[in-house]
Amino acid sequence: MADKPRRTVASYETYAEAERAVDHLSDQGFPVERTAIVGLDVRLVEQVVGRMDYGRAALHGAAAGALPGALSGWIFGLLDWLDPVVAGLLLALYGLIFGAIVGALLGLLLYALQGGRRDFASISTMQPTRYDIEVDTEVAEEAERLIAGLRSVTGAPDRGAIT
Repeated sequence: MADKPRRTVASYETYAEAERAVDHLSDQGFPVERTAIVGLDVRLVEQVVGRMDYGRAALHGAAAGALPGALSGWIFGLLDWLDPVVAGLLLALYGLIFGAIVGALLGLLLYALQGGRRDFASISTMQPTRYDIEVDTEVAEEAERLIAGLRSVTGAPDRGAIT
């Protein structure tokens, strides 16, 4: 796909608008497999969600270790030929507890190794500033015509769409 020449037929401020345009193309029978929604001018946004201390580091580590521990225990429990249901549930419980303990210890260790350099928790996301709809050059004119029809039906302003 990357080796085919493509052309931008429209540009939108939000992903929902771009998604709606591609959905409209699909509804009109356009070959959407020749279409891409491309996020441009991507920026990293790190939203701080709270203060981090030893207690929260242990809690985050325990939560991160509990599920893998439970799944590992359950899988090992299924290997028991005599009573796999009981063994699976019991080993899943043991795995959950062991995973939570190991995760908490690792969370504490990693937080201590940072030496107070990062005393907050955050969530990182990538956010494009605009979304372009790109299509293969051979079908670009048809896509532009269909997207123009979408704008005239909805009565929405051009919003910077490239025509």
